[in-house]
Amino acid sequence: MATKQHSHKNNLQVIYEDNHLIVVNKRAGDIVQGDKTGDKPLSEVVKTYIKEKDNKPGNVYLGVVHRLDRPTSGIVLFAKTSKALPRLNKLFAEKKTEKTYWALVKNEPPKKQDTLIHYLKRNQKQNKSYAHKNEVPGSKKGILHYKIIQQLERYFLLEIQLETGRHHQIRSQLSAIGCPIKGDLKYGFDRSNKDASIHLHARKLSLIHPVKKEEISFTAPTPDEVLWNACATNRST
Repeated sequence: MATKQHSHKNNLQVIYEDNHLIVVNKRAGDIVQGDKTGDKPLSEVVKTYIKEKDNKPGNVYLGVVHRLDRPTSGIVLFAKTSKALPRLNKLFAEKKTEKTYWALVKNEPPKKQDTLIHYLKRNQKQNKSYAHKNEVPGSKKGILHYKIIQQLERYFLLEIQLETGRHHQIRSQLSAIGCPIKGDLKYGFDRSNKDASIHLHARKLSLIHPVKKEEISFTAPTPDEVLWNACATNRST
C-alpha cells in the first residue's frame, strides 16, 4: 500500500489519499467538525486542501466518519465520495476497524497488560464521562485492552486497543485505574500541558477499503514534542 505524506499551508499532514479516502494526522487542538467555538474545523481545512490540489470548482464532498477529542492527536479518516461514506460508517458501527492508541501516563498501571471493562456514563453539562465498575442507569459498556510498551524516566507509554468507542473512553477508563493521561486535567492529571494538548495519540487504524475491499493500515507519527520524541521508534511510519 502506498502511503504518501504532503504538507500544506494549513500545516495539514496527509498520511494517505486515494479517490475515496483521505487520512490525516490531526494536531492536538484541532477540532474535527465545527462546534460552538466557531474555530475552523479540520474537515474544512481538508476540503480546502482537496479543492486547491485538484483544482475543483464548486463545493468539495467530504464525509466525517469518526472524531477525535480536541486535545488528542493522530489518525482521522474522511470519506471523499458519497459511495465510500455509508460503507465506512457501517465498518465503524459494526466494529470492523482496528484502532490503536498511545497514551503517556505518570502512574504505573496495576498490571503490565490488562483488559478494562467499565460502564461509562456521560455528563453532557460537564462534557465528561464517568467510569463505573457496575452498570448504572444511562451507562454504556466500555472495553479496552492496554499494555505497557515502554517506561520512560517519569512516564509509562501504553498501547491501547479500543473494543468500543465511547465518549472520552480511554481518558475516563485510565483515570479510573489511577492512571490519568499526561496533561488531562479533566480526568485527574495534576497539571495541564502548555498547549492544552493531552498525551493521547491515535496511532494506528486498520480496516477493509470500502471500495477496493482490501485491507489497509495507517500509522501516524507522534507530535514533535520532547516526551513523544523520547518514545522509541515513534517517529517512523
